[in-house]
Amino acid sequence: MQNELDFKISTGTLMKFALPTILSNIFMNIYGLVDSVCVARFIDTDALSAVNIVMPFFSFAMALGIMIGTGSAALVSKQLGEGKNIEAKQNFSFFIVFCVIISLAICLVGLVFREPILHLMGADKTLYPDCEAYAIPTFFLIPFAMGGILLQMFFVAAGKPVIGFWLSMLGGILNVIFDILFLGIFKMGVSGAAWASCLGYVVQGGVGMIYFAVKRSGILCLVKPKWNPGALLKVCGNGMSEMVGMLAVSITVMAMNIILMRLVGSDGVAASAVVMSIQTVLSSAYMGFTEGISPIISYNHGKGDFDNLKRLFGTALRLIAAMSAITFVISFPLARPLALVYADGVETVIGMAVDGIHALSPAFLLMGFNLFASSMFTALNDGKSSAILAFFRTIVFLMIPLLVLPPFLDVWGVWIAPAAAEVISIFMSIWFFRHKKDIYHYA
Repeated sequence: MQNELDFKISTGTLMKFALPTILSNIFMNIYGLVDSVCVARFIDTDALSAVNIVMPFFSFAMALGIMIGTGSAALVSKQLGEGKNIEAKQNFSFFIVFCVIISLAICLVGLVFREPILHLMGADKTLYPDCEAYAIPTFFLIPFAMGGILLQMFFVAAGKPVIGFWLSMLGGILNVIFDILFLGIFKMGVSGAAWASCLGYVVQGGVGMIYFAVKRSGILCLVKPKWNPGALLKVCGNGMSEMVGMLAVSITVMAMNIILMRLVGSDGVAASAVVMSIQTVLSSAYMGFTEGISPIISYNHGKGDFDNLKRLFGTALRLIAAMSAITFVISFPLARPLALVYADGVETVIGMAVDGIHALSPAFLLMGFNLFASSMFTALNDGKSSAILAFFRTIVFLMIPLLVLPPFLDVWGVWIAPAAAEVISIFMSIWFFRHKKDIYHYA
């Protein structure tokens, strides 16, 4: 059986393999943007603020899913490279079952303790009803969302990124259709947006599970899982950096919401939602690229093909540089049109959002390299290095300017903080690239 991760690296072959995952990330983030736009346009910017307040809890669940997904995909891809196909399938099945159990537990905790959780995340008396209306369906969708993200990564590890792309497309399109139906036609309010997302994830995760259960001839399929606590600990440790990155997003959004509520009120939270959504969309290409090539790194590392690994490293840096430059250039002319899509007629929100995007733009030149550094060491099963990079970039280097700058620069201090974090982080990424090259032979 031919392993589709086994090919000679060049710019063309690497982009061909990574392109479905890149497009999947771009389209899924565009659908998320459409989701937020529908909330802002069909309801109001207060509803958008409520969505932004609930998001950190959902991001926490997705962080666990990404931790399990990236860590397990790296381990399974490495085992495939070593020729341990049966063990790879058993571990794949075990991690699917583990993810289902964890996601159900998070769903239950969210439903039972929703009031203190929402108040902790910044909901006041005015926004709480909308926050609760959005939160309840969101808690129900967590098992499907976590399962969907795990399966998306295993489609890449199985050498089938195109299938993952089409499932992401299908889920995203259904999300948009249900958004328009539930919000625009049936007037379900903010809860309608959450139910629309839920139905999109149900289709994506459900079809993915059926594929791996039915398709028995692929290099990965569902088999009887084997309890493997050692592999679980290794996966959680290795995927920790990606979880730290996602958790940092939740912590950052919560901190930004609290600071902006104090400085300028709910309009600032709405502007933050616009800025964060646009940042996610504009950076999704190199995020998808790093996700798409990670199994290839793991496979070649397991196989011991260091020539291919060196070609991959150099090619990846050149492609990330190109994507980063394009993202930086287009962020300036797109700032106001994108803000208008969210909050047409609410000039205070538009003005703050445009300022935020302009202040954030320099981060796009460096973000891709910092993401690649952390992702590459995860793929090499070096969870410690990956976690250190992610922790300092997304928490230490971000929270310090976020807490220090606003007292002096007011709202601009909030907007500048992410770019400052990327500038500081690039020096740490370069140090790790140089320090580890003789260990893993990628340069």
